[in-house]
Amino acid sequence: MSHILKVSEAASLALHSMALLASQEGELMPIKKIAKRLKASEAHLSKVLQALAKPGLVKSVRGPHGGFAIGKDIKDITLLEIFETIEGPLVATSCLFDEPICDGVQCILSDLLETVSREVYSYLKEKRLSEFTKVFHKDNKD
Repeated sequence: MSHILKVSEAASLALHSMALLASQEGELMPIKKIAKRLKASEAHLSKVLQALAKPGLVKSVRGPHGGFAIGKDIKDITLLEIFETIEGPLVATSCLFDEPICDGVQCILSDLLETVSREVYSYLKEKRLSEFTKVFHKDNKD
C-alpha cells in the first residue's frame, strides 16, 4: 500500500517508543517489553533507543532490572527533536528528484511538496511529547 507521507521504521519506532516511555511516568521499561508492545524487533529497537540515549532523550540502565526511561522533561521534548535525532535535519523539498528534471516553468506537483514539508516540520516542532502520554496506558504488568 502506498502512503502520502513516508516515515522510516526507525523514526516511527523512536516516536512511538518515546510516547510509550512517557506514559510510564519515568519508570524503567525493559527493551523486551517495549519491543513486544510496539511489535518490533528488539535488535532494531535497541539501535533506535541507543541513538535516542546519545542526546539524553532516554536513559538506559543495564542489568537484570534495567531498561529505558525518559531522559528529560517531556514538556521540553518536541516530536521534531525525536525525529531529527534519528533522521537528521528535516528539510523542505520542492522536487521528488535529487536534481530537478523539468524546466521550472510548471511542476507536476506545483508547490505541494514544499507546503507539505513545511506543514510536517511545523507540526513536529510544535508538538511536545507531553501531549502524547495517553497514547499508551501505563503498564504495571511484567
